[in-house]
Amino acid sequence: MNTQDQCRFNTLYQQLLHELKLRGLAPKTIDAYSRSVRRITRFFDCCPDHLDAAQLKAYFAALVDSHSWSTVKLDRNGLQFFYRYVLDKQWQWIKIFKPPQMQTLPDILSQREVRDLINRCRKLRYRVYFLTVYSMGLRLGEALHLEAGDIDAPHHRVHIRLGKGKKDRYVPLPDVTLRALRRFWKTHRHPSLLFPNPVGSPERIRCATTCMDRGGVQAAMKATVADAGITRRISIHSLRHSYATHLLELGVDLREIQTILGHASPATTARYTQLTDVTHEHATARIAQLMQPFVLRWEDRS
Repeated sequence: MNTQDQCRFNTLYQQLLHELKLRGLAPKTIDAYSRSVRRITRFFDCCPDHLDAAQLKAYFAALVDSHSWSTVKLDRNGLQFFYRYVLDKQWQWIKIFKPPQMQTLPDILSQREVRDLINRCRKLRYRVYFLTVYSMGLRLGEALHLEAGDIDAPHHRVHIRLGKGKKDRYVPLPDVTLRALRRFWKTHRHPSLLFPNPVGSPERIRCATTCMDRGGVQAAMKATVADAGITRRISIHSLRHSYATHLLELGVDLREIQTILGHASPATTARYTQLTDVTHEHATARIAQLMQPFVLRWEDRS
C-alpha cells in the first residue's frame, strides 16, 4: 500500500472505530467488525474504499475457502457496516454474497460425562471455572468476569451483569457451586474478581486488574476433552448447551430455561428439545394418554 492509500485508510479506520463506539456495540462485535476491514485491506493491499462488486465477490470466494462460515458472515456484516456508516455506500449484498442459512445442532455431554470431564481437568482454577459455567448455564465471558459482589448467597442466585445484548439477569446458584467458589476464593482472596489473572506471585494475583485469559480456559478445555478421549466437538459453550438439555430432561419449563440462559427468543431455547430423547419419550407418552379414550366409529350412518 502506498503512502497516500495508507493515510486514507488510517483516517477511515479511525472513523469506523468512532462509529462502532457511538452505536454502543459490544467489544467483541467492535473487534470482529474492525478485523474484517483490516483483513480485506491486507488481501488487496490497498484502502478498501474504492472496491467494486466484482472485487468483493472475489474476496468472499477466497474467504470461504480459508475460513469458517461464521467468520465469513461476520466479515460480511463488518464490511456492510463500514460501507454504510463510514463510506455512505449502499451495496446490494445479496447479489455479492449471501451466506447459507445453517441450522446446526451442538454436541452435548451426558450428566455423567460432564462430571467426569470437570474432575479430569488438572488445574483447580479451571475445574472451578468449568463447574461455574455448567451449573449456571453461563457463557464463557459471563463466568470469567464474575465478581464476589455478584453472589447473592442468602437467595442462592448470581447477578449476571451485561450479558449478551447488554442485558442483566439472575441465575440460580447451586450449593455445590457456592461452596466451590468460596473455597477457591480463599486461594487468592482477590477483593473483587472470582477468577483473577493467575500470573505472578500471590500478592500480584490479589491485585490483578484482569480476569483469567479466554484463550487459557479454552486451551484447558481442549486438553481435557482430548485427555478424556471424547471425539465430539466439545467446547466451553458445550457445557451451557448440556446444562440446558439436562434441565429440560428434568422437567424444567422451557420458558424458565429461556430466562436462566438469557435468550431473547424462545425459539433459541426450543432447539434443546431436539437434543434429548427424554422430551420425545415424554411427548409420546402424553400423546398416547390424550388419545387413549378415543374410539373411532366404524359403522356408516344409514
